[in-house]
Amino acid sequence: MGNRAIITTPERELGLYLHWNGGRDTVEPLLKYCELKGYRSPKSDPGYAFARMAQVMGNFFGGTLSVGITPYTTDEAMDPGDNGIYVVDGWEIADHLRTEYDEDWKVVGMRSLEPGEEDDWHKFDDMLRAFDAAMPVGEQLGDYLFAEEVPIGEVSVGDMAYVAKYEATPTLVAVAGIGRGIVRGRDMTGIPFADLYGSGGDNLNNYLEGPTVRVLR
Repeated sequence: MGNRAIITTPERELGLYLHWNGGRDTVEPLLKYCELKGYRSPKSDPGYAFARMAQVMGNFFGGTLSVGITPYTTDEAMDPGDNGIYVVDGWEIADHLRTEYDEDWKVVGMRSLEPGEEDDWHKFDDMLRAFDAAMPVGEQLGDYLFAEEVPIGEVSVGDMAYVAKYEATPTLVAVAGIGRGIVRGRDMTGIPFADLYGSGGDNLNNYLEGPTVRVLR
């Protein structure tokens, strides 16, 4: 009894077992939450990524049951029933598989689920909030979850923007200015900066780099 699922990658090396909340309406927000946290993805570092997914789900479930990590064997052997197998590429679901049976209930292979077969009980944003609320206070993303994501060129002086540091909780900072030239050999024209480490736009570490930035408006 449960609402089970296995999450794996195209390489089929590891599997994350969920005894409850195995529907797409939980798994998809789980992947997005891990992405927002800045965790290394299953594509770049599968061992680390599976540990972080287990951590988030373990916090969400509470207790000591309902989630586990296991070596992966075959799709047919790993399918736990219920919601089957999610194959994730990075932090995206690439395929969702379920065992196919013939009329005599003999296994004939795997098939992809149709959209109408997916669970749709939980709202995406509600699950993001639930995952975040279950994290230790210092690890929670808070308003960052739903801050507006805007192109870096549309950020203005005075905007409150998030600095997403590597594997650390994003920090909310005030945009102090916009770059106007070369800083340590790099053209920072049009790139916003905050006064994080002093020296304003003369300090390369103050710039909010990336194609987009999350802003509270």
